[in-house]
Amino acid sequence: MQVIRGHRLLDLRRPVRSCAVTIGNFDGVHRGHQAMLALLKNEARHRGLPSCVLTFEPHPRDWFAALAGQPEKAPARIATLRDKLAELERCGIDQVVLVRFDAAFASQSPQAFIDDVLVGALGARYVLVGDDFRFGAKRAGDYAMLDAAGSSAGFDVARMLSYEVHGLRVSSSAVREALQAGDMTRAAQLLGRPYSISGHVVHGQKLGRTLGESHSGAADGLRTLNVRFPQGRPAAAGIFVVRVHGLHDQPLDGVASLGVRPTVEDAGRVLLETYCLHWPASLGREGGYGKIVRVELLEKLRDEARYDGLEALTAAIDHDVAQARAWFAREAASAVAASHAADRRQTTRDRI
Repeated sequence: MQVIRGHRLLDLRRPVRSCAVTIGNFDGVHRGHQAMLALLKNEARHRGLPSCVLTFEPHPRDWFAALAGQPEKAPARIATLRDKLAELERCGIDQVVLVRFDAAFASQSPQAFIDDVLVGALGARYVLVGDDFRFGAKRAGDYAMLDAAGSSAGFDVARMLSYEVHGLRVSSSAVREALQAGDMTRAAQLLGRPYSISGHVVHGQKLGRTLGESHSGAADGLRTLNVRFPQGRPAAAGIFVVRVHGLHDQPLDGVASLGVRPTVEDAGRVLLETYCLHWPASLGREGGYGKIVRVELLEKLRDEARYDGLEALTAAIDHDVAQARAWFAREAASAVAASHAADRRQTTRDRI
């Protein structure tokens, strides 16, 4: 998948002469987004065009909240930019144009957006939008305007209606609500996959090595994997049962803290700090650093809390680790029971 930063680069480089494009923030790339992207790919294939997603960084609502001096009104982020791009690639998109949302872009008239971006920069031949799509300064442009412009400029316009699961509309807002409520099962239903965060493992304060060895029996204490969440405030926060991909040939079970670590730092910097319940000896003491890992958040255990000193924090971590081990034990028992039930059903069918 090709990623182009800034639509103006297309005027200079022209990597494609035309495309089938959809436009949006695509935070989380949930099941509604996935259905739209599948339709885009199908239409692009029939037209012999590359599929293209035009998306924004920062999120337009982030920019407007900062402009108003009210950053707290910006929506919590579901995904980092890395994860958004990874999901778009997994959906089979050929090209992503990542536009910096700034004052110049926000002030474009709807007609300028059509002329300069869709036609001039992208060479759009097919444009797919959602049912609530608005564009241009003060959101003055709508589907009717875009459709009329397409007729005169030579591109087709289509609108996709809302995608529903169990009668409820799938949206980024619905995913945020599920994550903020700690309902990871609901979030996974809306996303079509377990909620996860990925990134490079970075060096932290190495405080875990001094917190005692009761968790793992290791002489160097509680070794953790630290991954930054750079895109503002995450929709999820707290202590979670997790599964780590990318360190070993098999996923590793663990427990993680996602937040600002109020007891030891509270600097406002969001960190995903993960402890693996079983650390593979083949990785060595420093084997995680620099690797790209993907951490699935499977179950929320509790919110972050501030403790009176490291002793209280250590006791809380002990309890979290015990809860995580118990959760994985229950999951394993449920999987065995389901397997036995399936075997019994197959045996009954064989006898019949």
